[in-house]
Amino acid sequence: MHLSVFLLSGLISLAALSFAGNKNIDTVTLADGQVIEAPILKETSEALWLDLGETVLRVDRKQISDIKRANNEIKPAREKQAGLYRTAEDLPQRTPRELAAGLGAAVVVVQTPSGTGSGFIINPEGYTITNAHVIQGEKEIKCVMFRREGRDFRRRVINDVEIIAVNNHLDLALLKLKNEENTPFPTVYLQKDEKLDAGQEVFAIGAPLGLERTLSEGVIATSQRSFNGLTYIQTTAQINPGNSGGPLFNTRGEVIGVTNMKITMGEGLGFAIPIRYVKDFLNNRDAFAYDSD
Repeated sequence: MHLSVFLLSGLISLAALSFAGNKNIDTVTLADGQVIEAPILKETSEALWLDLGETVLRVDRKQISDIKRANNEIKPAREKQAGLYRTAEDLPQRTPRELAAGLGAAVVVVQTPSGTGSGFIINPEGYTITNAHVIQGEKEIKCVMFRREGRDFRRRVINDVEIIAVNNHLDLALLKLKNEENTPFPTVYLQKDEKLDAGQEVFAIGAPLGLERTLSEGVIATSQRSFNGLTYIQTTAQINPGNSGGPLFNTRGEVIGVTNMKITMGEGLGFAIPIRYVKDFLNNRDAFAYDSD
């Protein structure tokens, strides 16, 4: 049996090898219906490299319709708990669509009587980051989560949400969701060491214009856009009202920023608060403790 894989460089015919005895076999389905079963050696946002035994095959992402991994869990080589949040090293690169399937459960819709925003859970006990302006002046806050159950998502509304800390200058707020189901909340990783490059692929998950579980993709335009004495990540990913407070991810599934604003009358002019400000806010949260009076 032979597999023919059409690459940019032309048509390459390779003998299909059997890996039946190997439990770490990934299944890659091409756009033309052909299936390749082989371990994925390396992957980037543009291509995969598959181990066919004596040959390593490069397949462009745009030619792939589906990837089923032998182990679909993202297991970092090294994970670190840093106060309320976690970081990880050596996370594999994946496509935004693949990552969103696992990360979406930790992204919440933040609802108040005056509007809607987004947020993301950083701790299994329910600690959640959002923008200060999303909850400014509000006392009645709800959060909506979506948990995958088979092929469907279960919508869960959390009515008991506490404001823990607020920093209006950074436009950041720390919330705590009450755990009514007595199970750990899903969480996301914060990027350990800041690495932001122009042209780097990123994506946002949030509720723009009230549209829940919306994925928007783009790149970093610059990581040094200055406003009012602070620097922001400028991205071409679409940021709209309702995205505020949601996470901006890299292709390793790490949160690199918190989306918080856009320039009106312009497309591709969205901005996010760099994660270094978020860490400083969390590490010094007692100084910004919320006073309800």
